[in-house]
Amino acid sequence: MRNISVLFVFAILLLIGCTAKQPASAGSYTQISQEEAKKMMEADDGHVIVDVRRQDEYDAGHIPGAVLIPNESIGSEQPEALPDLNQVILIYCRSGNRSKQAAQKLYDMGYTRIYEFGGINDWTGDIVTGDTGTENAATEEDPEEMWPDTITPTAELVMRVNDKTYYPHLADNASASAFFEKLEEGPLTVDLHDYGGFEKVGPLPWELPRSDEKITTVPGDIILYQGDQITIYYDENTWEFTRLAKIDYVTKEELLEVLGDGDVTVSFWLEWSE
Repeated sequence: MRNISVLFVFAILLLIGCTAKQPASAGSYTQISQEEAKKMMEADDGHVIVDVRRQDEYDAGHIPGAVLIPNESIGSEQPEALPDLNQVILIYCRSGNRSKQAAQKLYDMGYTRIYEFGGINDWTGDIVTGDTGTENAATEEDPEEMWPDTITPTAELVMRVNDKTYYPHLADNASASAFFEKLEEGPLTVDLHDYGGFEKVGPLPWELPRSDEKITTVPGDIILYQGDQITIYYDENTWEFTRLAKIDYVTKEELLEVLGDGDVTVSFWLEWSE
């Protein structure tokens, strides 16, 4: 009996030792304050400042020395303006939504020193205008091929809940377009209740066209259900749904901390830029 007890204790110690040696989970980019970013910009370390907005936004005003690499242009291939995977890269956009998306994409691509510091809306440092330093520029042979003469105002979807603001990106379907058009008429406030241990759901004041398909939701999905209900998913569920939008890079735990475990009021609106 004594031998069995000794073997049992030894097995537990061995298990603990093995568990302690397991590798840590993969990290991500680093989010810093704008004051920290200013200090890093003063260093002579070969860093690059990346503006991930559109060309027209960049031309209207950008941080000195920043290169333009629009978030929409970042795919699976390494941008030519960022040849060094170990270079210090400081990323910003207008409000802090696109910069987070771009930072994550670059990190997933293999860049190791990504620092995201929010939007130029909150920047208190110098700002310059013009297209100097951009990665993309229209050529003399075809100046209208990439940048039109007129600039169309664009809007970002904004979601506010319990003093927390998110910038979900809209899905590419007719339902999301109809949702956008409704929000052009004015803000939307919806009271949501918990359902099933995986979502918050509430009624819409109007009905939207459905673009249902069988999907498995992930935390951050904003779903149209039966055409007249909107749901925010904080966990997985598989069903015939229409995805309206998605909050990027948010975990179940982070969402639950904001949404709470009871009823919650959520507001949606459009934030325009020119």
